[in-house]
Formats: sequence, structure tokens, C-alpha cells
Amino acid sequence: MTIQIKINNDIKKAMKARNTDQLAALRAAKSAIMLEATKDGISSVSDDVVLNIISKLVKQRNDSAHIYNEQGRKDLAQDELNQINYLIPYLPKQLKEEEIRVLVQEAIIELKADSLSDIGRCMSYLTNKLKGRADGKIISSIVRNELNNIRIYVFKQPGKNYF
Repeated sequence: MTIQIKINNDIKKAMKARNTDQLAALRAAKSAIMLEATKDGISSVSDDVVLNIISKLVKQRNDSAHIYNEQGRKDLAQDELNQINYLIPYLPKQLKEEEIRVLVQEAIIELKADSLSDIGRCMSYLTNKLKGRADGKIISSIVRNELNNIRIYVFKQPGKNYF
């Protein structure tokens, strides 16, 4: 069963259960999916596209909740967070920061990256590899940190004076 069909079935269940938060979240997802499908004139999209759409919706709701919290609107922030909880089950299991760090280190070794100028190559490789399983901001900060550590290690080797 595709994610799109699962969302349609869950919309029906949410309507029967009168769960307004779940219904709003799933309708937003269905709307975004249908909008993407009509761009190409087709009735359904692949699961990869659906995962990208849902991850964008989660990110948007996260940003909105953060803004609402800053403005003191806890009620609206809570609505956004509730909707996120209904969208997350459609995404693959999110990796922990330690797991991402290991994959970043492996990618740096594999790509032979040794400076901050290699961030683009690393990010391109890792976003394709971790598609939907990790947030791009987290990946970016870990890559930047690891590449900085490489530079520091190279410059601070004992017995060598680079300056």
C-alpha cells in the first residue's frame, strides 16, 4: 500500500473519530500531494515524492511552532506540534545525532574531503543517502563540525610547524 493510499484511509478514520487535529494535518498532506500530482497531470505520485512533501510539512510546522512560541502564542504552537505528531508516522525512522555523525565521518573518508570547501560535495552525498531520515540542518552542522575538526587536526600535528 502506498503512502498516498494510507493517508486517504487515515483521513476517513480521522473523520469517523472526529479527530480535528489529525484531520487537518492529513488534509494538508493530501492537498500538497495532489498539488504535486497535478503539476505533471497524473493522479498519484511516488512514495519518495510523498516523503519529501511530508518532511517539508513537518519542517514548516516546526518553524511555525517556534515562531508562535517566541510570540507567546502557546495555543497555536501546540496545534502545530499536534499536527506534527500525526505526520511523523509516515516518515521513516529518524536517525539519532550519533548515527548521523558516524555516517558523516564515513562519507568524509569516502569522498576524501579535507576542508570546508568540500561541504557541498559531502552535503549532496549525505542528503541523497539520508533522504527523509535526518534533517538537513543537523547534517550540515555535523559536516561543518567534522570538517573543522579535520582542519584542526592537520594544523596541530605534533612536531610540525605550519606557521
